[in-house]
Amino acid sequence: MEDDGNTVAVVVGLIDKATNSTKPDLDPRLLKSIKSVVRHSDSELRFAVENLMSLMKRDHSQVRYLTLTIIHELFMRSKLFRTLVVENLDQLLTLSVGFRRNQPLPAPPAIASKLRTKAIEYLEKWNTTFGIHYRQLRLGYDYLKNTLRYQFPNLQANAARIQQERRERELRTKEILLKKYELLKSNISSIKDEVNSIVDEISECLDILISSKEENVPLDPVDEEDFEDFRNVELRTIRENTLKEADKVQENSENKVVFDALRELYKLLVTKHLVAVQESISVLIRVELSDNRLRDSMLKEFIDIRNHLKSIKKKCEEAGCVLSTRENDEEEDIWEEGASESFNTSKQATPDKPDKQNDSAGCSNSKPTNAKATNVKLKTNPDMDPLKSKLMVEAPVMKWGSFLDNWGSNRGYMANQRGLEVEAHWGRVDHDAVIPANKIAELNVQATVYEEEHKEIQQCRAPLKKGGLCERRDLKVCPFHGPIVARDDEGTPLNQENQEPDTKNFSREELLNQAVKNVRERDKEVVKKREYDKKELKRAKLAKIRGHNEAVLRDAAIASTSVSSAVGDSDLGREKDSLAKMLKKKATAKDRLATRLLSRKAIARQANLEDDHLKYREAFPNQW
Repeated sequence: MEDDGNTVAVVVGLIDKATNSTKPDLDPRLLKSIKSVVRHSDSELRFAVENLMSLMKRDHSQVRYLTLTIIHELFMRSKLFRTLVVENLDQLLTLSVGFRRNQPLPAPPAIASKLRTKAIEYLEKWNTTFGIHYRQLRLGYDYLKNTLRYQFPNLQANAARIQQERRERELRTKEILLKKYELLKSNISSIKDEVNSIVDEISECLDILISSKEENVPLDPVDEEDFEDFRNVELRTIRENTLKEADKVQENSENKVVFDALRELYKLLVTKHLVAVQESISVLIRVELSDNRLRDSMLKEFIDIRNHLKSIKKKCEEAGCVLSTRENDEEEDIWEEGASESFNTSKQATPDKPDKQNDSAGCSNSKPTNAKATNVKLKTNPDMDPLKSKLMVEAPVMKWGSFLDNWGSNRGYMANQRGLEVEAHWGRVDHDAVIPANKIAELNVQATVYEEEHKEIQQCRAPLKKGGLCERRDLKVCPFHGPIVARDDEGTPLNQENQEPDTKNFSREELLNQAVKNVRERDKEVVKKREYDKKELKRAKLAKIRGHNEAVLRDAAIASTSVSSAVGDSDLGREKDSLAKMLKKKATAKDRLATRLLSRKAIARQANLEDDHLKYREAFPNQW
């Protein structure tokens, strides 16, 4: 008897601990413990059913939701539990679904809606799995669905629909694969012919290249003594790679046509035939047939073709064929040739002034600070033309720009100096169009960027209380020490005598008035500071009294409770999450506005305003 009492207490304690929680789901460890305990005997299972049904009557949706979760877990695992629950199915549905008007679901509303949804889902699952054995489940499911018109999730129908969609997809895939297989079976001879033809063409190109190499460069036999010199593995590898590179046929003007044809065939082999063969192998692997002998033979043939194509591809790569476009390289070569031609023509156009351009470019690379030194060197150079040396001394230092290309030129330039074909453009085409020199001068405008002169900001250098000097750098005024003036190493102003105010220019009366004004301002500051200190002292006393009162009330509250020993001092100022707290309605902005507008003061204020308005309406007609 004592053992039974202990086990019952354990079951009840575990269930109460699992349901007395604010978390949205059950603790899996507690649920596992409940399952292991009620598995031992039928009496413990009966006590668990009684305890769970009593918890379903609690006036809290969170407790009912967690209890219903435990009921569902045990309902799916125990026949005795199902028999005991089905006897009270009407009460369970009333407490979980809340379909009776006189027994609605308790607060909070959000969890109550979740409880109703889960109860309907569990009832459908129970009816699908065990409805054939329990008549009460069938009747309850039919009553909620057909009479009360509750929307069930239809889990079984959804699962069947998903299964049917998957079967349809598989059937469509099989049909597509069969069509591809029939098409492949009819076109296998043409595919073989195309592959053989391109393989033969590639082999012919490779044979031509190899024969031309053997005619031009005969290979000398290599003695074994040469290999004995290279005992190191790395050196031997380098030698073998070098020999392989030497064995490759180099492209030249004689075999350029053969290389171009080989590249086109290699590109067609990789991008078309090899991809088609790989897709055919994939179709043959995935297709399902009743007789697989023909499919296996075709699959073997296509695998042999793929391996043969890979070997041909490897030979082409060894010969130097890669999937790269030469159009970009040719365009880059053309661009470089055009740039060099334009540069040569510009130099030939002004042959009389090459030195001037070179000198100006050299001057632009030098800095303005080194201009004088450069000029001195040019002056002292005895080999330089005196007129040129004089001009170089007076010439400014300039940065190089496009305007220097036509420096001092007075001739026109061809509009189409590149020789572009412009017949396809709209408008009249004039091949001899010339841009005059004055327009060239207008276009070649010197662009300069403003560079601010670097000015060093002076340090404050005022002496600090902790020792040292202030290192702040401000333009005019330091926010801590006033105007920035020149100071010595100790922080003393160097022009202190000049900064002292000259009192000789003021009269005696002005000095007296200024002194009285300064004294009054100082007295006002002292009075303000005294008043501020009094207010701070009073505020500190009130805070001390308030803290003492709160400490006394807290000690009294702890002493008056029976669970004060279990409550720590750290938990007093923190509000714990509890089931009672979940029932409290959260204050919204609408509630706060209603509290302020419907307070006694607000109502009295509105009544006074209405009385004043009535008095005004009664007195206004009598003013005439």
